[in-house]
Amino acid sequence: MIALLQRVTHAQVEVEGVTIARIDAGLLVFVGVERDDTGAEADRLVERVLGYRVFADEQNKMNRSLRDINGGLLLVPQVTLAADTHKGLRPSFTPAAAPEAGARLFDGVVRKARADYGKVGCGRFGADMQVSLTNDGPVTFLLRVTR
Repeated sequence: MIALLQRVTHAQVEVEGVTIARIDAGLLVFVGVERDDTGAEADRLVERVLGYRVFADEQNKMNRSLRDINGGLLLVPQVTLAADTHKGLRPSFTPAAAPEAGARLFDGVVRKARADYGKVGCGRFGADMQVSLTNDGPVTFLLRVTR
C-alpha cells in the first residue's frame, strides 16, 4: 500500500462541484492500493500516518505527529500511485488492486482512521475528484507499507 503524505495548511476535495471534505492544518494523504494488499497493510498505513513526525516542534525540528498537533486528516484514493512507470510512455496499472478490492481496502483505511483518530475527511473512490491544497513547507513524503 502506498501513501503520499503532504503537510498542508488546508485542503479540500470536490466531486461534481460540491465540496465533500475539507481540512485545515494537517495531512492530505493520497492512498494507492496494490494488488496483494490486505487489511493488515491498511491498518499499518493508518498507524504510520497518524504517528509520522512531520510537524515542527519548538526547535523547528520535525518531531510532532498529526496526533500531537491535533490536525486534520484528508484521505483521498489515488489508483495512479500504484502504476508501473518503469518503461514506455504510458503507465501500466497492472500493480494496482482491482477496483472492488481497492475500494474495500480504502474504506478500511478510512474506518480505522476514524476509529483511531476521528478528525478524518475522505474523497470518494472511483469518482472524478478535484483536490486543492496548500502544501506547507513544502513537505511531502512517500510511504510504502508492505508485509
